[in-house]
Amino acid sequence: MRRIQAGNALSAFGLGFTVPYLYVYVAQVRDLGAGTAGVVLAVFAMAALVVLPFTGRVIDRRGPLPVLVGAAVLASAGAAGMGLAGSVPAVVASAAVLGAGTAVMQPALATMIVWSSEATTRTRAFATQFFLQNLGLGIGGLIGGHIVDESRPGSFTLLFTIESVMFLVLAAVALTVRLPAPSGVHGTPAEAGAKGGMRALLGHRAMVQLLVLGFVLFFACYGQFESGLAAYGTEAAGIEPSTLGTALAANTAVIVAAQFLVLRFVERRSRTRVIAAVGLIWAVAWIAAGYAGLGHGSQAMATAAFISTYALFGLGEAMLSPTVAPLVADLAPESMVGQYNSAFALVKQLALAVGPAVGGPMGAALHGPYIITFVLFSLAVTVLALRLGKRLTPVQDRPSLAARTRVVTVHMPQPADAETVAAAR
Repeated sequence: MRRIQAGNALSAFGLGFTVPYLYVYVAQVRDLGAGTAGVVLAVFAMAALVVLPFTGRVIDRRGPLPVLVGAAVLASAGAAGMGLAGSVPAVVASAAVLGAGTAVMQPALATMIVWSSEATTRTRAFATQFFLQNLGLGIGGLIGGHIVDESRPGSFTLLFTIESVMFLVLAAVALTVRLPAPSGVHGTPAEAGAKGGMRALLGHRAMVQLLVLGFVLFFACYGQFESGLAAYGTEAAGIEPSTLGTALAANTAVIVAAQFLVLRFVERRSRTRVIAAVGLIWAVAWIAAGYAGLGHGSQAMATAAFISTYALFGLGEAMLSPTVAPLVADLAPESMVGQYNSAFALVKQLALAVGPAVGGPMGAALHGPYIITFVLFSLAVTVLALRLGKRLTPVQDRPSLAARTRVVTVHMPQPADAETVAAAR
């Protein structure tokens, strides 16, 4: 588990190292124009939508380890190609390879965590993964920001080269892992993976409801961070671009500071009630954003309210990390863990693609309707979570019950043994 989590941190570090600077690199450093930069970002996201529908089946047939290694090598090639690309076809192809590789890593790492944990330890394992992801992204972005220099294209080449090496290190670390076979799965991974399919997944009502809930979660939060909410902040609230960086830093700081404190609160509570509480917290966050842009207060108050929006989102994210991903794993039949993780990753990617397309124009021009829309989406999270709770077993909704109901076998002395014990006393 420690090696898997180290690999998870490395992959996040590599992404944080370069992804924030893709637009500047393509549009300005390589001088390929804003249009090409937009295409590159779209291709980076769309590559995930292309590969994820097939990833889960391969994970369940071959196991997550070879899939992770292959994805890391693919991402390394994409990063190296991006650092050397000087033409439109080369930069677009590199973005597609990098996007596909990094997308496949997510369900592969998640499945490795499932294989290496039990229901009672999975909550903490996924909380640790989320913590390390944010720490890796933050450190990567911070170091990358001190390396890049728009006047020196070589600084970006160095950036992508380091990222490429990080993915190879991830592959090397993964190759040292000896995964335990998932309990309850008989036969080889290929035999186990053949038992499931998309039809079986779509016939699982609780999982379908979780996928819908996941789409709303990612659409209402992550899909707005760097698009609609940023546009709303600058246009409606008069937020300086530098303040957007402060707000994102506040989001990461809350996650890093609160993750394990929140974990103690979450571990022994109903997962769906925790998710429902996140919906209410995010509704308050959107109301704070509404005050920042529509409250007609001072600029200082607007800035504070806007930063608090990102901080509240961070608190909600810290509550979600120990609940949603482990719930996906606990709902999955043991022969379909990869397919369930890939399906959830696909829904997340769809939300991240649709979110900016819808939220960006609304945040820039329709300020009041934008806030109202996402307050309603946040409240929808609460409603959907409570409805999902009715479809879960008590242990699925509250894994701590499994520990309480374990039967401990105790040897009881036979009658002759009892007489001997009595005589000894």
